[in-house]
Amino acid sequence: MKRLSTFFTACLLFILPFSIALGEYERSDHGMVASRSELSSEVGRDILAQGGNAIDAAVATGFALAVTYPSAGNLGGGGFMVLTLANGESLSLDYREKAPADASRDMFLDAAGDVDSNLALNSHQSAGIPGSVAGLLEALDKYGSLSREQVLAPAIRLAEEGFILNNDIAGQFRGQFNNFRNIPASLQTFSNAGSLYESGDRWLQADLASTLKAISDQGRDGFYRGRVADLIVADMQANNGLITHQDLSDYQPVWREPIHSTYRGFDVWSMPAPSSGGVLLVQMLNMLEPYDIVSLGWGTKETVHLMIEAQRRAYADRAEHLGDPDFVDVPAQRLISKEYARQRFANFNPDQAGDSATITAGSWINESPDTTHYSVMDEFGNAVSVTTTLNRSYGSKIVVPGAGFLLNNEMDDFSSKPDTPNSYGLIGRVANEIQPGKRMLSSMTPTIVTKEGKPVLLTGSPGGSTIINTVLQVVMNVIDHKMSVEAAVASPRIHHQWLPNTVRYEIGAISDEVAGALQAIGHQNLNGSRFPIGDANTIFVGENFVEGVSDPRNVGGVAGF
Repeated sequence: MKRLSTFFTACLLFILPFSIALGEYERSDHGMVASRSELSSEVGRDILAQGGNAIDAAVATGFALAVTYPSAGNLGGGGFMVLTLANGESLSLDYREKAPADASRDMFLDAAGDVDSNLALNSHQSAGIPGSVAGLLEALDKYGSLSREQVLAPAIRLAEEGFILNNDIAGQFRGQFNNFRNIPASLQTFSNAGSLYESGDRWLQADLASTLKAISDQGRDGFYRGRVADLIVADMQANNGLITHQDLSDYQPVWREPIHSTYRGFDVWSMPAPSSGGVLLVQMLNMLEPYDIVSLGWGTKETVHLMIEAQRRAYADRAEHLGDPDFVDVPAQRLISKEYARQRFANFNPDQAGDSATITAGSWINESPDTTHYSVMDEFGNAVSVTTTLNRSYGSKIVVPGAGFLLNNEMDDFSSKPDTPNSYGLIGRVANEIQPGKRMLSSMTPTIVTKEGKPVLLTGSPGGSTIINTVLQVVMNVIDHKMSVEAAVASPRIHHQWLPNTVRYEIGAISDEVAGALQAIGHQNLNGSRFPIGDANTIFVGENFVEGVSDPRNVGGVAGF
């Protein structure tokens, strides 16, 4: 639902040195869902209106996104969920994909020892064991209040009866058509008998409806065993894939302690490893906290310089220290300590840019852009922040014949070769090398900010390596710059990730004057672009209201009641 900005937002936009478009916005007295799909947000809203809690609505929204937003919503991928419950408990659920048992460290290297990017991204071998179905059902079983059949019914209906394609989704199909053309099941799913779908056409997904019904009827066994598992494995065996029946039946999501820290009197809860998001978000906030960001101002040379240098150091640590904690010792508590942040930022020079070639990972003694995020808040005080993905847009582009869903290409998120960038330009080392049964490192950063135990802000984003910095800036915009949630999400963003040594920014994020001042102190590689950074579907919780906003960078939807 569109609505005119509040007076506060209008005043704020007037004084900021740029003009921005606002996303879909809604205000409610009870609950709210914000996602990339209006239809999926409405599904979650209806679940809340039926008396379901935020977990019920998050699960229903997740399955609906697999139908309505296939480029990232999924059954064949994975994700992360951060929850704060009405009783004050905060927790996180890891349903990231895992490497099959037959995976090996050098599986994507060619005869010359170089990474074969086509094999890592566009083959059956690029698929990790899917975790989304197991993760969503686990959350529902443990904290939901409605039945599996109730929360899956809307997704089944959308797949079986179809829905009208808008310009956004029809345009995505058009853009991917050449990728689907030589994959029979993908062409069947995403084309109209071989012709392009057009906006206004009704899109039905009978095979996906059948898969969803099996999950509704049988739970996880409807996906990880039986007919659907047989279809996955048969497709793997026919195309040199690695996933076996044993891989599927063995898959389990994991409940983990969320990353937790404080920032200017607020509590920040985010995702732990194998996501790097929570650790890096907290690291950067800790580095910035000693500085008076409010007085320095939004978009000034001083604030942007601080942000770039915090990002540079955090992403350098990511390359060295982050991986699956079930396989490597991830020093998360050390990395997120405020003492470590002071040590890490001790060489910050307010008058000189850092050099990524000389700033390496920190040490101590003895010690996509095609993902999607959605946020859900209920009237009982439960909050859920979820980021889910197939990795690249439409994953591997491979639909499982007869099952109707896409396979991920998450195996590319491993470090296939030390110090060699993946498809997002991220560097990795031994901590994130391929091993059987291991979860690949991620940047997904579902985050909840609380005050005195109550949710204030729910946010997250897609965008591969840019995800963490998107979340950082939404949090800073709300807490430091006192923006409304609309302006906080809409404001243009910057991104730096250590290597490559380039500062990418959206038009309006850095003025020409500030760019010149930054270059004068050594930030030479500034790259302004109209290409968007992130898609932060966000909820703000006030005293007696809930506000939802979808990021104006993309089509999305919010729905409250």
